[in-house]
Amino acid sequence: MNQATIRINKLSIGYRTKEGEKQVATGICADICAGELTCLLGENGVGKSTLLRTLSAFQPKLDGQVCIQGKELSEYTDKELSHLIAVVLTERPDVQNLTVREMVGLGRTPYTDFWGRLAEADEAMVDEAMKLVGITALHTRMVHTLSDGERQKVMIAKALAQETPIIFLDEPTAFLDFPSKVEMMLLLRRLSRQTGKTIFLSTHDVELALQIADKLWLMSRSKEISVGTPEELSMNGTVSDFFSHKGIIYNKEERLFKVVDGK
Repeated sequence: MNQATIRINKLSIGYRTKEGEKQVATGICADICAGELTCLLGENGVGKSTLLRTLSAFQPKLDGQVCIQGKELSEYTDKELSHLIAVVLTERPDVQNLTVREMVGLGRTPYTDFWGRLAEADEAMVDEAMKLVGITALHTRMVHTLSDGERQKVMIAKALAQETPIIFLDEPTAFLDFPSKVEMMLLLRRLSRQTGKTIFLSTHDVELALQIADKLWLMSRSKEISVGTPEELSMNGTVSDFFSHKGIIYNKEERLFKVVDGK
């Protein structure tokens, strides 16, 4: 059994406004483990990005505990967090004058001097990150000339170069065609096993997550989150109930959805 890197207990997430608290989800209790690919699923607007921002310390929690490697998240300094968590966002990087190697090298920022100069050890880590993701041959290409799939690999390599035990990704397959989505999810699963890192991502690619993820988090509008392996959540009916929309039937044995015309 893989060791839990992140332990979450009775977590409430949301926003504090002048009118009071706006809760997005409450009572979240779960672990996120090293060496596993964990996928967060849910409809648009349900709060997936809010949860990721909370776990990344980009916004404060409303209540509960988030412990990373045995220490409360809020007790870490910004510098400590930069050595602990790497984040890959949905937005395409808006860069015009950086090569792939230079972009990946930015992942070493928490370790470099004031001028951002890379030492020999930093260069070696950049090489290793590009090798792990399979983009070594692209190292001299300008980032803005890459395809969406290639660009996303660069951002994952940058996160690997940051040398953190945890990587969070927000919709990493959002702009990709289907073959590239499959390649990306398989790459992330391989990286979780090969590096032993804790990889947690949000996605709308339900069927891919059901087939590739080690753990699933199903986030509903009722402010509850169901956690388990794809097999567990499929066989106990949680997935069927979660996606019980008109015109959709879920085959739990094959972990596939079927569209049914009710006419």
